[in-house]
Amino acid sequence: MGCFFSRRRKPAQGGQLPLQQQAGAGQDAATGEQKAPQYSWDLRAKIDPKEYTFSGLKNETVGRLPGKVAGQQFVIQDCENCQIYIFDHSATITIDDCVNCQIFLGPIKGSVFFRDCKDCKCVVACQQFRTRDCRKLEVFLCCATQPIIESSTGMKFGCFQYYYPELALQFKDAGLSIFNNTWSNIHDFTPVSGENNWGLLPETAAVQDYVPLPSSEELKAVRISTDATKSIIPITRGRRQKNSDESCLAVFFAGDYTTANARKLIDEMTSKGFQLVQTKEVLMKAEDAHRVFQQSALEFIPLLEKGPVVALEFNGDGAVEQCRSTVNEVFSGTKVFVSESKASASQDVDNFYNFADMQMGM
Repeated sequence: MGCFFSRRRKPAQGGQLPLQQQAGAGQDAATGEQKAPQYSWDLRAKIDPKEYTFSGLKNETVGRLPGKVAGQQFVIQDCENCQIYIFDHSATITIDDCVNCQIFLGPIKGSVFFRDCKDCKCVVACQQFRTRDCRKLEVFLCCATQPIIESSTGMKFGCFQYYYPELALQFKDAGLSIFNNTWSNIHDFTPVSGENNWGLLPETAAVQDYVPLPSSEELKAVRISTDATKSIIPITRGRRQKNSDESCLAVFFAGDYTTANARKLIDEMTSKGFQLVQTKEVLMKAEDAHRVFQQSALEFIPLLEKGPVVALEFNGDGAVEQCRSTVNEVFSGTKVFVSESKASASQDVDNFYNFADMQMGM
C-alpha cells in the first residue's frame, strides 16, 4: 500500500494559482455558484476493475481483444471448465482457484502468479512466472527470467508457440524480447526428495491440442496461428537432451535488421535439420566481448555501443561448418560472430551463456 502525503501548495510566480487550479476554479456562468477546483488527475479516465477481472465463471468462453487491456493489471479467479483468452499485453496477472481451464495470456510486463489451480492448460508469455499450491498445470511458456514453482506437483512445460498480427508489438509494449525465453529452466522452490514435481511436455506437443482456438464469434476475429514455423517466439530445445556433441554460437549485433537476420538464420539452419537450443538478447560491454569473443573481440567491440546483441546456439553434426557457410552466403555484408571450429564452439557457447545468465541475474 502506498502512502499519500498532504503538502501545502505554493502559489505560482506572481501570486497566481497553478494552471490546473485556475482552469477549474471560479463561478459557473449559468448559475453564479462557485465551482470546486478541478485538478488534472480528476480528468483521467476512471478504471473499472470489472473490465479487468474474470471471476466465478463456469463452462464459458471469455476473453479480451487486442487493445482492450492495454497494460492494465488483470485478475482471473474461481473459474471452472472455461476457455480464457487475453489477446493483449498487461502489467501483471494473478490466476487463483481455477479448475480445468484453458488459458491464453498475451505478454505480461511483470509477473504471472498461479495459485491453488489444478488441471489447467495454458499458453503464457511473461517477465516472471510463479506457481504456488498448484497441481497438473501444462504450460507453453515464454519467460524472461527463471520460472519458479512452489508447493506444486505434476507441472509440465513446453516452449511458447503462437502468432497473431498484433503480438509482436505487444511484446515490445510489455518490454519483453522474443529471444529471452528460459521456459525449461525451472526452479522448484520446494523439492521433495525422490520426487520430481515438474517435467517437459513431449517435443511433438501441439498448442492447439492443449489450448484450442477460441470458439466465440467475437474472439474468432483474432487471426491466430499455432503453426510452430510462424511462432513469434523461436522454438528452442531448452534443456532437452542435445542430439549431438557439436554446437555452434552465432551472435548478431544491434542494427536495423537484427531481429530479421536472426530469424532468417534460424529458418536456414532448422530447415537443414539443425536444432535451435537457446537464444538470448543482452547488452555487452568491452570486457564481456574479450571474455566471449576471445581473439576476435577487437573486431566486434565498436558494434556493442549500438545496443544489445542476439545470440543463437545451434546443435547438430556439422553445425559450425553449415552456420559459417550460411552466414557467408546470406549475410555477406553483415558482421556476425560465428564459432570457428567444433573444438572452440563448445567453449564459445559456455562463455556467452554464462555471461548472459549473470547479466540476467540467473
